[in-house]
Amino acid sequence: MILLGVILLIIGFVASVPIIWTLGIILVVVGAILALLGGTGRAVGGRRHWY
Repeated sequence: MILLGVILLIIGFVASVPIIWTLGIILVVVGAILALLGGTGRAVGGRRHWY
């Protein structure tokens, strides 16, 4: 999810499309939160690991 967010950030920046830029930021933040929660061993949404 973090990788997809970074790709959307790059595409949004190059193409000057603000909605893609915003979606990229949201995906990076959500991906980072899920990675941190999964790294602490806490189950998120019924899963222990998010890939």
